[in-house]
Amino acid sequence: MKTSSISFIGAGNLAWHLAPALDNTDYFVREVFSRNKKNAVDLVAKLYEGEVAESLDFSQSKSEIFILAVPDDSIEEIVEELIIPDHTILAHTSGSKPLSILENSITPNIGVLYPLQTFSKGKMVDLKDVPFFIEGENEKTEDTLLRLAKAITNEPYKLPSDKRKILHLSAVFASNFTNHMVAIADEIMTRNKMDFEWLKPLIAETLNKSLEIGPDMAQTGPARRGDLEILDSHMTVLQKHAELQEIYRLISQHILDKYQP
Repeated sequence: MKTSSISFIGAGNLAWHLAPALDNTDYFVREVFSRNKKNAVDLVAKLYEGEVAESLDFSQSKSEIFILAVPDDSIEEIVEELIIPDHTILAHTSGSKPLSILENSITPNIGVLYPLQTFSKGKMVDLKDVPFFIEGENEKTEDTLLRLAKAITNEPYKLPSDKRKILHLSAVFASNFTNHMVAIADEIMTRNKMDFEWLKPLIAETLNKSLEIGPDMAQTGPARRGDLEILDSHMTVLQKHAELQEIYRLISQHILDKYQP
């Protein structure tokens, strides 16, 4: 028997994973709203009995928890328009935005439910292994969100806004920047008519080794060795691509400064 009901505002990458996961527990996802109605329709199709919400007026909703799974820069605007029943819980899912961004909500029960993972609609993620970070304006809200997180993950943690912002910054370096480096490698290989597939075993082994023995021990390469001749030769190869050359120079210098006496 379902114990609590939830409404989602937002039907993007995160909601695509989070809503069905909760719907497969004791929680019932009752409604989904998205400014792109097709996204809401597609997400509702993955739920048992959910419905598409036509507006941000949830005043007649029977949901107890409302989850904002929207881009960071949309949160404040949506909170101003959102109408929810008194004393329900409103939580955002942002890593970088503070709890206080919800303080203009009509409910005092505001919180954060932040999963530390990258999500895409085309790639399944096992939420059981994803750390979720919880914060609440009051004890009741925090405990409710903690119970919700425990329904879908083995790793729920309480974390205040200031620490969560640092966590998010670290995640950008570890995930977004790492992926961008891979994208640059793909660009260089494609430009020179070589197969990006050749790099995949190296990428996989690099990430696995970093996680297994730690990034300091796993670091290799010409900058780690202090091989200035190779660094200079790579800069020459990139001389027609000033932006990539600057990225290469900055990162190599940072590695040199860290490891060379």
